[in-house]
Amino acid sequence: MNDTTLDEARAALRARIRADIESTTPDEDARLSEDAASDPDNPEWTEAEFARARPGRPPLPPERRKKRVTLSLDPDVLAELKRDGRGWQTRANAALRKALFGE
Repeated sequence: MNDTTLDEARAALRARIRADIESTTPDEDARLSEDAASDPDNPEWTEAEFARARPGRPPLPPERRKKRVTLSLDPDVLAELKRDGRGWQTRANAALRKALFGE
């Protein structure tokens, strides 16, 4: 999926969510609020939690975003990259960067 298609899909999803929210009746809104308040996995935030909250990282500009590729690797190379668990793709990118650019 290219960036334009992804942006269009995100915009369509936002529009659908906005329409769902705007079409909620007061009774439905009250019921949803009650359900949320009684959900033990969804506690109300405290003032301290709001004070610690920070916005997420802004998206990178398109020219700096990583690109998805398909790559065939020898089994032993893949095993070595995955040996330390999660993050193996980041380690593979770093190893390629070091080999290509000496960074």
